[in-house]
Amino acid sequence: MNATQSTLSLKSVYIDFREITKARLAISVVFSSVAGFMLGIAGFDSLNWMTLLKLAVGGYCMVGASNAFNQVIEKDLDALMDRTKDRPVPAGRMSKSTALIIASLLTIIGIVLLYTINPKTAMFGAISIFLYTSLYTPLKTMTSLSVFVGAFPGAIPFMLGWVAATGEFGIEAGTLFLIQFFWQFPHFWAIGWFLYEDYEKAGFFMLPTGKKDKGTALQVILYTVWLILASLLPALGFTGQLFITPVAAVVVFLLGLWMLFYSVKLYKLRTAKAARTLMLVSVMYITLLQLVYIFDKFLR
Repeated sequence: MNATQSTLSLKSVYIDFREITKARLAISVVFSSVAGFMLGIAGFDSLNWMTLLKLAVGGYCMVGASNAFNQVIEKDLDALMDRTKDRPVPAGRMSKSTALIIASLLTIIGIVLLYTINPKTAMFGAISIFLYTSLYTPLKTMTSLSVFVGAFPGAIPFMLGWVAATGEFGIEAGTLFLIQFFWQFPHFWAIGWFLYEDYEKAGFFMLPTGKKDKGTALQVILYTVWLILASLLPALGFTGQLFITPVAAVVVFLLGLWMLFYSVKLYKLRTAKAARTLMLVSVMYITLLQLVYIFDKFLR
C-alpha cells in the first residue's frame, strides 16, 4: 500500500512539474533553439553533442522558470479561467513559495548551463526571463501591447541556438529572431481570439483592437505577410552565413501561403473554430520552416 501511495505521489509531482513549467510549450521552444543551433554549426561532423545537450536542458530550464514565475504572479487570475484554474498553484496542489523556489532553481541551473556554452547565450536567456516575467506578464492586464512586448522573449529561442553554436550575434541571428518575432503575432492573436471569453474573465488584453473584429483579423493577415517576407530573407543573399537555396525558398513560400490562407479565412469567418485552426497551422508552420532550413543546409 505504501509503495502504491509513493508511486502515485511521485506521479503527481511529475505531472505538477510538467504543468508548472508548461512542458509541451517548453519542448517546442527548445526545438526552436536546437534548430538555430543546427543552422549555426559549420557542419554535422562539427556538432558538439554536449553543447547541444546543455542548450536543450538549459533552454528548458529558462522557459520552465519563466512559466513558473508567471503562474506565481498570476495565481489569482489563473483561478478565474477555465483553461488555467486546474494548474498546480491556483488549484492549491502547490504553494506559491514552492513554485517560486522551483522557478528560482530553474533560473540558476539554466543560466549556469547556458553560460558554460558562452556568456552571450546566458545573457540572452536571462533577458528572456526578465522580459517575460517583469514586462509581458503584468502588461497582459493593462494593454494589448503586451503581445508586442511578449514577442521579444518569444523570438529569442530560434536565434539563441545560433548564438550558442557560434558565440556571435550578427545578421544571421538577427534574421532568425525576426522570423520568430513576426510569427508570434498571428499565433497568439489566434489563441487570444478563440479563448477571448476565458481571457476576459481575468481581464487580459490579448487582441490588438480588444475585440474579435475585422480590425484584429486584418492585423493577423498583415503580420502573416511580414512573416512570409522575413522567412524568405535568407534566400536573397543578404543574411551572411544563413542562406537557403531557391528550392527551399519555394517550399518556405508555399508554407507561408498555407498559413496566409487560414489567416484570410479567419478574416472572412471570424469564428473561434477558424482561429483555433490558424493557431494549429501556425505551430506546424514554424516547425516545418525550421526543418526546411535545417534539411536545406545539410542536403545542399
